[in-house]
Amino acid sequence: MGRRPDPLECRLAFSPAFLDELRRRLSIFDLVGRKVRLNRRGNQATGLCPFHNEKSPSFHVYEGDEPHYHCFGCGAHGDAITFVMQTEGLEFRDAVERLSGDAGLEVPKDTPLERERAERQANLGTVMEASCAFFEKQLPGSLGADYLKRRGLAPETIKRFRLGFSPESRTALKSHLAKLNIPEELSIESGMLIKPEDGGPSYDRFRGRVMFAIADAKGRIIAFGGRTLGEDKPKYLNSPETPLFSKGRQLYNLNQAQKAARDKNEIVVVEGYMDVIALAEAGFPQAVAPLGTALTEAQIELLWRMAPEPILCFDGDAAGQKAAARAVERGLPILKPGLSLRFAWMPAGQDPDDLSRSGGAAAVRAVFDRAEPLVQVAWDQVLAARPLDTPERRSGFRKDLFVMADRIQDNGVRQAYRQDIDVRLGDLFAPRPRTSSQSAGGTSFRGAGNRTPVQPLGGQAARMGIRPNKSQEAILAAVINHPELLHRHSETLAAQAFPAGQLDKLKCAIIDHAARSPRLDSEELQNHLRTLGFSAVLDGLLARTGSSKWTLSSAGLDQAEEGLLHVMGVLRERNEVRGEIDEAALRLRQSMSDEDWERMRSRQIEALEGESRRNDLDRDTPGRNVPGGVHQTKVG
Repeated sequence: MGRRPDPLECRLAFSPAFLDELRRRLSIFDLVGRKVRLNRRGNQATGLCPFHNEKSPSFHVYEGDEPHYHCFGCGAHGDAITFVMQTEGLEFRDAVERLSGDAGLEVPKDTPLERERAERQANLGTVMEASCAFFEKQLPGSLGADYLKRRGLAPETIKRFRLGFSPESRTALKSHLAKLNIPEELSIESGMLIKPEDGGPSYDRFRGRVMFAIADAKGRIIAFGGRTLGEDKPKYLNSPETPLFSKGRQLYNLNQAQKAARDKNEIVVVEGYMDVIALAEAGFPQAVAPLGTALTEAQIELLWRMAPEPILCFDGDAAGQKAAARAVERGLPILKPGLSLRFAWMPAGQDPDDLSRSGGAAAVRAVFDRAEPLVQVAWDQVLAARPLDTPERRSGFRKDLFVMADRIQDNGVRQAYRQDIDVRLGDLFAPRPRTSSQSAGGTSFRGAGNRTPVQPLGGQAARMGIRPNKSQEAILAAVINHPELLHRHSETLAAQAFPAGQLDKLKCAIIDHAARSPRLDSEELQNHLRTLGFSAVLDGLLARTGSSKWTLSSAGLDQAEEGLLHVMGVLRERNEVRGEIDEAALRLRQSMSDEDWERMRSRQIEALEGESRRNDLDRDTPGRNVPGGVHQTKVG
């Protein structure tokens, strides 16, 4: 399967910064997906192992803090570079050169000059670590300590985030670094000292500021942000661009947030350092912040490696709306299937720190749960209170929407946006059917006023007593009480469409944990879910599904499996019917022809007849010789 690269060889041949940048630019999902058919969910995927013959997938790919693959069958393990080495029989350098071309990076030449450059970057890291330790040591008893105390930060939080203070002196740090025998030239290159253009003596960049250490994904200090405690401008000062630090490609707290984001399948982006720290204290360690700039495309790509739909948290004022508009501008063109953004709005006049202290974690959670999808925010921005009272204005609105959608580079996502816009426009401008109370002279559109209004299947299903959410709860209850089913039917479960919310998050957490734990029992799974904050959801779900005997822990495995497959099959069939009705409704809104009207009515009748032939999934079916009341129909 190829040899593993020697760490010394890697260090001498390529700088750590180059290899980190290469891995950052690569999507391990895309790379492995060229050779393995993957079933992706969130930041993990499964498939058949390319290194040994197998019939059920034991090969897992993870795109989190350190993207990697692992086969629980044969033990194959590695990152993107290793995968190319093992599947194509390449040496380490050859694999790096091949992947660098894909990533658009120029391969550094393996020369004494390049080795010197790699060593210099390592030395710059030494300067940053020494500076961080110095700032930490200066904090106790300083004005910075008083400020952090007023903000209510706990000592352990200050230590965990490596907060510090830069003395009000032009040479305090300079003298300290000199005592460590660090060359002044290196301290200047690191950005910690400033060398005046007029040739005067160098001096400390940060003076009289609370210091926030900025680390890379591996926890190495690469830069700083400093908050003034006086009237100095700017209020926040960041390190300059250096060989270690590119502010448009880094995120504050990335090193600590990435594991929490992977575990919770959620990453939150807030505006500043203190917002991140406040959320961490409130129980939301999965928060990061950009570094003094609007969110960049590179940062969005970085966020997607941790969660498929990052939540961008903005103030609800005009400034927050402008920041959201910039995020839509950057994010829209690079959207990919399954990868998007959501937008959460803080209450007026409050930031995450204020809200967490006034309302606690529950208030913050409520804001995140109300996050809007990018398509809704983009729609609102194009609408922006413009009048739609004339055909010309409505036509202009429609044109601007499609211009917006056409900026999306991915063809599949672009078409999906155009379809969504069609549906929204149809809902917005749909003619109202004439009721009996309207006068005979009331307007109608192609006689639509004389027709029975088209009803969505959801309303019909509700009248029939069918509640898909409870069926989905039953699915989750069955796999929680019988985790063996997870490994047998993980792909089918992952393909089940759950509405956005706690149930979908719970499903993702279950699948993710099962992928990491081949030998999983119900008690351990439930304990893990409770540690992730799903206790209330879990208790309610298990209580509400108790009447479905096949979901209970007391049910036999075969009985639970038969019930699970049946319910998933029926829900899949229902979703297919809904898709047909949605398509027919879209055509009807576009043309309002008699032919399309009859097609829509036909699809609805077929759907209702199909539902009448199926038993209500919310109760056990009497008269069936099947434990728990499920049908004997088995869906493969």
